[in-house]
Amino acid sequence: MKTKEKKKRLRSGASNLIRSFRRNQDGATAIEYGLILAMLFLAIVGAIRSFATSNSAMYDRIDQTLADSSSN
Repeated sequence: MKTKEKKKRLRSGASNLIRSFRRNQDGATAIEYGLILAMLFLAIVGAIRSFATSNSAMYDRIDQTLADSSSN
């Protein structure tokens, strides 16, 4: 095979590879799913923190009530 033909095939193969890379949307989809997952994670963490804060206040009231009743 001649050197010019090899170079021509390499160029056409590289240009085909670049065209297919530009058309490929798999990476964008993976990033979108990652962002959705991150938002869900933040929402769940926020809900758990809110739940923990309200539970902590409830148990503090119970503890105070028990401490007041045992001192009487």
